[in-house]
Amino acid sequence: MGRLRAAKAAMTLTETAAKRVGELLSTAKPPAEGIKVGVRRRGCNGLAYTMDYVRAGERKKFDEMVESHGVKVFVDSKALMHVIGTEMDFVTDRIRSEFVFTNPNSKGECGCGESFTTATH
Repeated sequence: MGRLRAAKAAMTLTETAAKRVGELLSTAKPPAEGIKVGVRRRGCNGLAYTMDYVRAGERKKFDEMVESHGVKVFVDSKALMHVIGTEMDFVTDRIRSEFVFTNPNSKGECGCGESFTTATH
């Protein structure tokens, strides 16, 4: 008989990203149970990441839930093929504080880093 293997998460979060998501969720009005990550057509290379709160009862049936470091991130089912395997981080330096996505599916980015393309786009 074959062995069952645990499925890999659609997306991973660094501790820093999870901490920032937790901070955002703790101040969300009305309260939210998690953050939803998706993509939309935009920018020079065609796709850009989107983020929004997921309130109680708003989770879509086929959205993928990732629980990491005590927070929940939901991946939009329509974005899954573009973001599978992506690592979400949160970086702060002298100029910016932002979420950064390291996406193994990305085949190119625009110069400003706001948009990306994948082989399936």
